[in-house]
Amino acid sequence: MKVIHFQRKPVSALYFSIENYFATVRREFPKELLVKVVVCHYISQGLFKRIYNTVEAFFHKADIYHITGDVHYLTLFLPKKRTLLTIHDCVFMQHPSGLAKKVLKLFWLTLPAKHAAYITCVSEKTKEEVLRFITFDKDRILVIPTVVNEQLFTPSVKAFDTQCPSILVIGTTPNKNLERVAQALQGLSCKVEIIGGLSEEQRTFLSVNKINYQNETGISNERVAQKYNEADILLFASTYEGFGMPILEAQLTGRVVITSSISPMKEVAGNAACLVDPFDPESIRQGVIRVVQDESYRQELIALGFQNVQRFSAKKIAAEYLSLYKRMMAEI
Repeated sequence: MKVIHFQRKPVSALYFSIENYFATVRREFPKELLVKVVVCHYISQGLFKRIYNTVEAFFHKADIYHITGDVHYLTLFLPKKRTLLTIHDCVFMQHPSGLAKKVLKLFWLTLPAKHAAYITCVSEKTKEEVLRFITFDKDRILVIPTVVNEQLFTPSVKAFDTQCPSILVIGTTPNKNLERVAQALQGLSCKVEIIGGLSEEQRTFLSVNKINYQNETGISNERVAQKYNEADILLFASTYEGFGMPILEAQLTGRVVITSSISPMKEVAGNAACLVDPFDPESIRQGVIRVVQDESYRQELIALGFQNVQRFSAKKIAAEYLSLYKRMMAEI
């Protein structure tokens, strides 16, 4: 069986999560499955470049065409029965412009779905969102989670610093909730490591709340893994995610996780994280205080975290995709 994985052309080194996900999955496929990776010629920006990407996709030939995410419109000229679309989230439907939202829905959901035999979503929440925006046979939308990179993120022993713990915050977009996190940490003895570009407004807010922080952006995957090794806590109080990969990365490293008590974070974390209300700074604050002060609670969460990540092993997820490819071939 020959499968093509169509991938977006990332706009920068900051946007490789989807590519890393499927590269990890491909390593676990059996050798008899021939997978070719096709990267879009152009970054998905502007009408002409997107048309070019769509037409170019048409000229590739395979048994199964798998759009791995973000460039959903590539399905438009592909044979429906052989096409699989993966949707990671529907964050684009939060666009403030009504007209832009209608265009995005048409070319990222409605039309791509009409030209796909199956859709996979990385979480139940994303599946629910897709079905809220479009009509599609729910039995043909399968939830196949994101995998954790077991080669990059490995268990690392570190003595927990109860006097001034290092708190890792991944991401600085509005949904990452940095302002409430800063409010929650005001006055607590801690060092905050922030990965992602900071706006002047965010820097001012951190300064006003007297947060002792360091910031890095545009760093390699290896450097990200090192930041987990150096941290005591992952604080991931996001207000919106399609999945929530940092939770698993921290658990696989052996770090205690504080995350949001909303979907999909609570499902991804399982029973292996301190769950807090991301919309309430006091809830976040109390979560941090409990983790710092209660050693037995910390150790329990870390131990449960190692168990939880097994649900997202690359071997398990690769087997689910292989099963779906075979099902599609049987239906052609």
